[in-house]
Amino acid sequence: GITVTATAFSMALTTTMAYALSQERLMFRSFLMNAVLITMFLDGGIIPLYMVVRDMKMIDSYGALIFPVAVGTYNLILMRNYFRTLPESLIESARLDGCSELKTLIRIVLPISVPILAAVTLFYAVGHWNAYFNALIYLSNRALYPLQLFLREILVLNTAGADTIMDPELEEKMRGMAELLKYALIVVSTAPILCAYPFAQKYFTKGVMVGSLKG
Repeated sequence: GITVTATAFSMALTTTMAYALSQERLMFRSFLMNAVLITMFLDGGIIPLYMVVRDMKMIDSYGALIFPVAVGTYNLILMRNYFRTLPESLIESARLDGCSELKTLIRIVLPISVPILAAVTLFYAVGHWNAYFNALIYLSNRALYPLQLFLREILVLNTAGADTIMDPELEEKMRGMAELLKYALIVVSTAPILCAYPFAQKYFTKGVMVGSLKG
């Protein structure tokens, strides 16, 4: 549930922001784009981010897992560059017909941008599905724990348990079980993404290549 909600929210923000930044007539477009690029090189760190999340009353809530990582700079740049490759005449025609910017985005731009939408959606979905560190920091209520945090706990507890056994033979067996458990957890954590990837594969290469070429 968290992965689906967070991915949908991220896609909504990234799509609208990328479309706005791709338009030449946007005021202060260069300044805004530079502000976005700075975030790729400068990071405030974990402690300032935690203080912001705390002051916004998002500790022990799903909001802490969604809002701080809502927009990925790399994904935003990919989508913005892809939108810049679309024919400007098509967008101008929609404006002349009376379409608002939002309607132009939804009815004209998005239907012809399936490759980049599929690629970026997959990026966000994989990132949110594999994330556990934010949950480890912001969540203390076990009822809110995502699956990845439970899987991490199982792996850590079993690995630690094998190291505390004094009997060498039993320790070896426990280590073997810990290894098997590790592989089982890898399968569980990657299976949903592996199932989703074939549906986005035909769009993946085109979306990433086109989005990364035009700056």
